[in-house]
Amino acid sequence: MPREEIDLSCKVEYLSILDEDGHLDEALAPDVSDEQLEQMHRVMLLARRFDERMLNLQRQGRIGTFAPVSGQEAAQVGVMAALQAQDWFVPSFREFAASIWRGTPLKALLLYNAGYNEGAAIAEDAHDLPIAIPVATQIPHAVGLAYAARYRDTDAVALVFFGDGATSEGDFHEAMNFASVFETPTLFVCQNNQWAISIPREDQTHSKTLAQKALAYGMPGIQVDGNDLLAVLAAAREAVERARSGRGPTLIECVTYRLSVHTTADDPSRYRSDEEVEEWERREPLRRLQRYLKERGILDDDGIEALESEISEEIDQAWQETEQAMQELDEPLDIFAHNYAELPRTLREQREEMASRLGEGGGGLSNGQTDHGAGAQPGPARGDGRG
Repeated sequence: MPREEIDLSCKVEYLSILDEDGHLDEALAPDVSDEQLEQMHRVMLLARRFDERMLNLQRQGRIGTFAPVSGQEAAQVGVMAALQAQDWFVPSFREFAASIWRGTPLKALLLYNAGYNEGAAIAEDAHDLPIAIPVATQIPHAVGLAYAARYRDTDAVALVFFGDGATSEGDFHEAMNFASVFETPTLFVCQNNQWAISIPREDQTHSKTLAQKALAYGMPGIQVDGNDLLAVLAAAREAVERARSGRGPTLIECVTYRLSVHTTADDPSRYRSDEEVEEWERREPLRRLQRYLKERGILDDDGIEALESEISEEIDQAWQETEQAMQELDEPLDIFAHNYAELPRTLREQREEMASRLGEGGGGLSNGQTDHGAGAQPGPARGDGRG
């Protein structure tokens, strides 16, 4: 029998709208009002300055290890701006810009990164999931949420963020396959920041793009300039419309770069060059957007300076509130609370022993705690307050 070629319509597009100098391709530009642009710029700038402040706090030992977002703000804000309140937001561990857009208070993010899981509490009416530290485990969760949304006959979609390293995990491939087979309204957003900790993009896969991995599962995939806010927004709007109208999932690969460390436990100078970082700094999303906003007459240097001052005060206030909250939450016995309606015997005995030792040391129970079980109110337990 002769070999026959299978007819496959496989292609991946690359989208860029706003170049490194802030020049716009009018033909591809999405419809965005001046007010929307100002809002997106403010969140990106706030995320950058908040990131810098948290890095200072971590180096002082006042919060724990975290994963900085600097350089990836457009890849997050551009996607989030395409969502509605009823849509699900499923982060990994670097989505501070996305969380701020979604309305997460800075105080909550600071509390979480200081080791207080109270900072991870989700509002009752929010369609957000908490931060996911293990690589790729959150991706199937997003597909499940999308499947449930369709099963309940709603028009909600689910958006999940992950990095280039996650595409090497089984969770990614299982989720992609399920989403395609059942046509779930899922947006898979890969922030390809070129490094999975110290593993470079070219050592992750031999695929020319990460977006093309969608083709194997029968769904659309697109690669966008992840430092181009407008390109990300345009691709996300298209994917959201496809999902909301019942036409299934999309994979968006945002080509971007993390300008800082992988986490604060990382030293990137051991595996990447200063020249590489400097090259990507010339493409970074915040200055690119500011150039465009100035050219469009939406912002000027005085306006940016005033916004910087306003944001600095906002972050100062958030840290003051966080320090106060940490003092109020300083109750070691809370580690036994909120996990069980009634503590099992083994944990009850451990709690009683700990309470006794705290009492011997001049501590004891506080905040109205009693020595007979867990607190009744819902919410996560926390560790020792230092992450």
